[in-house]
Amino acid sequence: MNDTIAAIATAHGVASISIIRLSGPEALSIARHIAPKAPFVPRVASLSDLYDARGELIDRGIVLYFQAPRSFTGEEVVEFQAHGGLIVAEQILESALAHGARLAEPGEFSKRAFLSGKIDLSEAEAIARLIEAKSVDAARILARQLKGELGSFVEESREALLRAMAHSEVLIDYAEEDIPDELMEGLKNQLESLRQRLEGIVESSRRRRGLIEGFRIAIVGKPNVGKSSLLNALLSYERAIVSEIAGTTRDTIEEQIRLGSHIVRLIDTAGIRQTDDRVERIGVERSLLSLAEADIVIALFDASRPWDEEDDAILRRIEEIEAEGKELIVALNKSDLPRVLENEKLERFRPLQISARREFEGLVQALTGRLDTLATDEELMLASARQIEAVEECARQIGQALEPLSREELELFSYHLRAAVEAISRITRPFESEEILDQMFGEFCLGK
Repeated sequence: MNDTIAAIATAHGVASISIIRLSGPEALSIARHIAPKAPFVPRVASLSDLYDARGELIDRGIVLYFQAPRSFTGEEVVEFQAHGGLIVAEQILESALAHGARLAEPGEFSKRAFLSGKIDLSEAEAIARLIEAKSVDAARILARQLKGELGSFVEESREALLRAMAHSEVLIDYAEEDIPDELMEGLKNQLESLRQRLEGIVESSRRRRGLIEGFRIAIVGKPNVGKSSLLNALLSYERAIVSEIAGTTRDTIEEQIRLGSHIVRLIDTAGIRQTDDRVERIGVERSLLSLAEADIVIALFDASRPWDEEDDAILRRIEEIEAEGKELIVALNKSDLPRVLENEKLERFRPLQISARREFEGLVQALTGRLDTLATDEELMLASARQIEAVEECARQIGQALEPLSREELELFSYHLRAAVEAISRITRPFESEEILDQMFGEFCLGK
């Protein structure tokens, strides 16, 4: 980190303000060339003229200086807040590069903050995910991680594992003596409790991953039940083609929509049925894949048509969905027409009566309620697949450690505990190679 980096820290496009950020040992020196009249008092904003490398005026903007180590990266940091617009921001960036800075790589500011000890990896990932958050609840959860909630949990778990390892090492030294039963039972109970907590966090995090990525809602049913009409109604415009011909929708159609405080991905699927049409069959296969990946499934039936074999197939499918524990809403469409559809098995799902063309507010309320329920879990949430994998591995190693503990094979017990410590530590500050850190921070946006 001997060089000085620069980047535009705001999104490209027309806006009221653009921020250009400098970080590194020469940040202040380079900034003095761009804003020669600025006082550069630490943490005090000043208005100053900004110049390019030829000394020509670019803009008049705000200059902020953060003296090392009291900055985000722990280095000398200067930020220019200029008028928004691509040209002005790029001119200031070009001036910084001309005076000796280099263009920052994606995520390099956050990487430097991590390497200087300003943040741990859990906080760095929270920053990246907060930018991508698809709901108010996700922003709230990630803000807690930015304050170190996940890091504190990792440290508590790590200390508990290290204490268990310390007990084990002492007992190994006195292997010829009898080990008190209450000590062994206490170790077992503590580790089992921690393992269950870790597994609960993993399960909860997977269930709520849509808070950050956007919950996926799949509309499924046999052909011509009104799936595309419902999609269009929820979007408030004609996104999908609607016709009386069965099999009109042959591929999944995916669009974003806001429901309450959540941004969700709404997926219209091809009608599920047996077909000899090769293209339609591919669409049905994609529908089944969307079912597997969805967080919430809307199973749509046509109330104006008699029950048939295709309805039987959909019913079997939603019974499988229910058994998997997936969120499910069953709706009878075309409630504005006389009801013909009857099936006792379907009634236990308490289907909603809707009309995709006229009245579907009850469905919107049901969806919003399910989304709010998924968001209200107060359990600690893991924000990335990397964190989930680390916690899963830690729980697995604890489970494997309990087996030799019951046989008083303390060397093997300690081996698995050490592996558990290494796994949980990967969340905050792992002993990983520079290449792995480059890969992780490379997923960040430029200027972050």
